[in-house]
Amino acid sequence: MDIELWWLLTLPLFFALGWMAARVDIRQIVTESRLLPASYFKGLNFLLNEQPDKAIEAFIEVAKVNPDTIELHFALGSLFRRRGEVERAIRMHQNLAERENLGQEQKLQALLELAQDYLKAGLLDRAEELFLKLDGTAHAEAALRFLLEIYEQEKEWRKAIIIAEKLEVLNGSSLQKEIANFYCEMAARELMQSRPADARPLLAEALGHHRLCVRANLLLGDLERGLGNRPEAITAWQRIESQNPAYLSLVADRLLEVYGEEGRAEEGLNLLRGFLEKYPSMDLLDTVYRATLAGSGAQAAYRLVRDEVRRTPTLLGLDKLLEAQLLEVPAERRHDLELIKQLIHQHTRSLAMYKCEHCGFRARQFYWHCPACGEWETYAPRRTEEKGLPA
Repeated sequence: MDIELWWLLTLPLFFALGWMAARVDIRQIVTESRLLPASYFKGLNFLLNEQPDKAIEAFIEVAKVNPDTIELHFALGSLFRRRGEVERAIRMHQNLAERENLGQEQKLQALLELAQDYLKAGLLDRAEELFLKLDGTAHAEAALRFLLEIYEQEKEWRKAIIIAEKLEVLNGSSLQKEIANFYCEMAARELMQSRPADARPLLAEALGHHRLCVRANLLLGDLERGLGNRPEAITAWQRIESQNPAYLSLVADRLLEVYGEEGRAEEGLNLLRGFLEKYPSMDLLDTVYRATLAGSGAQAAYRLVRDEVRRTPTLLGLDKLLEAQLLEVPAERRHDLELIKQLIHQHTRSLAMYKCEHCGFRARQFYWHCPACGEWETYAPRRTEEKGLPA
């Protein structure tokens, strides 16, 4: 009973203290708001009414009246950059970086923003210079990521590898897949310039960093074939099955050609038929279909496609089946069947595209490096409609 009475006596005291604290906070807010120019509130009003252009002009007026509004300067500069007004962003961030009364952290922030402005403007050398200055600072990770983007754009793969390794140390994340692709890019360049001896160690580095790097074995097969080492080329391409069998469709034509050059065309075709049975793929089916048509005729090609469509029914497969039927259809039925195939083909055009799993960008050709988001190995080597099929 005494405890309850004590609580009753203290409750009014707590209420009084809360009321006094609220009064102090309100007075502080009112005092601070009176110090802000009217243009600030006009800008807020324009933002609320979805009038960003007028809001920007109002905030610029605030910045002129009160130069101490550093955060507002940063916000305006970033907004200019996002809107594509890069020159205005550069001027604003340059002014901030050159201020003598700016704190060290704010100077670093200004340099980071200015470097991003240069990157947006395509002034890669200037951007690189500033991002390198931020190494070892609180903004090092962000600067390294932008540097990686620059070196990828400039195809400076050695520098990209160094930056990727620094990022791994800094944040503990794995960039082995990306590093492997950088080595593959260098190897592909050496192969283009007919320097297989220089490409080979680069491909070994790629596989050393990422043993599941399909691209490295694909290029290694190309290297061996170019040197006339056809059995070694076949071995390299066949290793893709143990890495990721979905990518076998990328080397199906190569395998068939090399087996043919070896005088073992039927053996090569049987190998691809086995792959098709285990790993359904429209691109793989197309390769086997064309080879069967050339070697065994229209009837065998039709049966192949028919059996595959029954096993894994897709509109893409139906389109291929109609193509096979048209080869031997009687003349009186050809017009109707061609009309059906044309309608199906128009509908399947969007289904026959590759899709980036990171950003959703669709393309008719396969990419190792997404042209939209810049991520590596985000395109599954299967058409959009095939995503639900077993791998």
